[in-house]
Amino acid sequence: MNASDAPLQRRPNGAPRAALVNEAGSPPPDGAMLAELLSRVAATRDRQAYAVLFKHFAPRVKAYLRRAGMEATAAEEVAQEVMLSLWRKAESFDASRAGASTWVFAIARNARIDHARRVRGLPSEPEPEAESYPSAEALTLTAERASLVRGALSALGPDQRQIVQLFFFSDKPHSAIASALDLPLGTVKSRIRLATAKLRAILGDAP
Repeated sequence: MNASDAPLQRRPNGAPRAALVNEAGSPPPDGAMLAELLSRVAATRDRQAYAVLFKHFAPRVKAYLRRAGMEATAAEEVAQEVMLSLWRKAESFDASRAGASTWVFAIARNARIDHARRVRGLPSEPEPEAESYPSAEALTLTAERASLVRGALSALGPDQRQIVQLFFFSDKPHSAIASALDLPLGTVKSRIRLATAKLRAILGDAP
């Protein structure tokens, strides 16, 4: 699908936005509704459903990118890339394997890493499966969640905690972690899967 197929318009400053918005004052959708909206986009390319998703996720994704240290203009551009990916990749969302927020913020995390690699002139890495990771928002060290995240990390064993810190907070790819710790690549991936399953149970799927 071409980028022009997505239900986006161009603002005067060149940044895309949703063509439709949900009614002002309506409550934010919960996890079940977000999953339903994603399914509607996947099944019928529902523009109204996409507009609600855009309104919900675009500012949250941008805020996540800003908290991660990205400057405002880049955060706006990458957030728009994430929302375009949501439209293009909606068919790959599986509600039985991941929550909507987990899925979207995995895309956001991958986009943030790809942006950093582009800035450094490095090639992008293949994207990991979204369902393997908890919501990126849940792992962001914002003030209101810092103690919860520290508590979740303390529940991990030292080997798992070290790998999680390298992978999520230092943005090290699997191959770099394997090299740094002198571990087989499969062991690194297995420890990340086990650790993130524990983190998901503790932190939940942050909306």
